[in-house]
Formats: sequence, structure tokens, C-alpha cells
Amino acid sequence: MSMNILVTGASGGMGLATCQILDGCGYTVYGLDRKQPDKSCSFRFISADVTDSVQLEAAFKRIKEEAGSLKAILHFAGVYDLNSLVEIVEQEFVSIFDINLFGVYRVNRIFLPLLEPKARIIITTSELAPLNPLPFTGIYSITKTALERYAYALRMELVLLNISVSIIRPGAVHTPLLPVSTSRLDSFCENTKLYCCNAARFRSIVDRVESHTVSPQAIGSLTMKILKAKRPRPVYNINRNVSLRLLNLLPYSWQTRIVNRMLTLVDKYKVSSLLFF
Repeated sequence: MSMNILVTGASGGMGLATCQILDGCGYTVYGLDRKQPDKSCSFRFISADVTDSVQLEAAFKRIKEEAGSLKAILHFAGVYDLNSLVEIVEQEFVSIFDINLFGVYRVNRIFLPLLEPKARIIITTSELAPLNPLPFTGIYSITKTALERYAYALRMELVLLNISVSIIRPGAVHTPLLPVSTSRLDSFCENTKLYCCNAARFRSIVDRVESHTVSPQAIGSLTMKILKAKRPRPVYNINRNVSLRLLNLLPYSWQTRIVNRMLTLVDKYKVSSLLFF
């Protein structure tokens, strides 16, 4: 068996940390991303966009020539957004699906011929994937929920080819995506015509959800654990927010009422007292 690994999103926090950990453990890592990592890296970087099949085909040819086969494909490429489902423009809506869902599909379809028997595919979703989405997280949650359904269906098919598929379902991770969520919320609050008051109050929820994070290295270590497991599990959870999970245990009508009250109360101190995140 080879020690060759393909990692998408190799320039991002989780992807870069995973590439560095695997490279340090003796794996031959092909890190794929559309932009060069900010830090110097010893793994083999490939410039390619997961939304561009031509670039992915070129990456396939290079890896086939240099490595011949792959032990695993690790998916970390993805984008995050906060927006209103009735105000987001169509191009942005489609673009997020193109990266978060279709990008994973493209990579798996193109690189499948390189996978060895007993190879692993690991797909990163989100703690929001199995939960009812909070307001303005809809577009991100929808793509990650769809990605999780895709991963389950893929697992059912690829087990017939002796290839395993696992999901990493992380909560907040200390990566460049955290500042992005703040800036996206700021942009949304400034531009929304329908939810100006609600969106501003939503910041307190976002801040509380993201207050407890794990390092990207923790994700890399978990990935290593999955690669070494004799029988990898379908789902691996890490740092999921307990309050979000508890909220989702309530009847849906209660969830709607609680969130609506949190976002419409006038007194910010009353809002803070209601928030249990």
C-alpha cells in the first residue's frame, strides 16, 4: 500500500494543519487549493479549484504520473456565509453549492480511479449539518446537510468497492473562517433591507456559539486517527455545541418560538439572559 494522500482546501486552517501533520508522519501529501498557502510547506502543493474540472483533471494526471495511486482523499475545501435566503443573490447561492457540495463530488469522481483497495475518503461537514438551522445560517447549513447526505449515500456505494467513507462533523474551529463569519455578519447587517434589527441581535448568538473553539491541529489529529482505524466509523464528532444540540431536542414549534423571541426582544439584557449558548 502506498502512503499517498490527497487533501483539498490545503491552504485553509484545517486542511493546512492536516497536511503538515500527515507530512510529518511520513505520508506523501498532495495538497490541493486554488491559492498558495501563506506559510511555507513541505508537502506537494497543487494549484487547482474544486469548481474547475479541467484543473482537477490536470491534477489527476500529475498525481497519477508521480504517485500512481492514493491511500485517501481528505476533503476540507469549503466556504462559509451568513445571509438571508430571500435576499442572497442567485449567483452567490449557486456558488456556495458549487464549492461545498459539487466540489466534493467532482474530486471524488475524478480521483476515484487512483484509490487503492481499503482506501479512505474523509469528508468534513459541520455541526450544523444534522441540526435545524438558525436564521441566516441557512445557505451554509443547507449545503453541509446536503453534503452529509451525499457522504452517507457514497459510503453505501463505495463499501461495495472496499473503500470507506467517513464524516468529520466539527463545531467551531479556530481557523480564518471565524473572522470571515464576523465580517459576513457585519456585511449582512449593513445591507439587509428586511432584518436589520434581528441581524444585529443575532451577533450575540454567533459570538457565543464560536466562543469555544478547537485548534486546526485537533482536526488533523482526528484525521490521522481515522486513517489508522481498522474499521473507521461513519461519523466523527468534535467540539459540537451542547446548547445547539439541546435546542434541537425541543419540538420544532418551541425552537422557532425561542429563536424568534431571542431575536426580537428590545432589551439587549433580556436577550442575553435568554441566550444559553
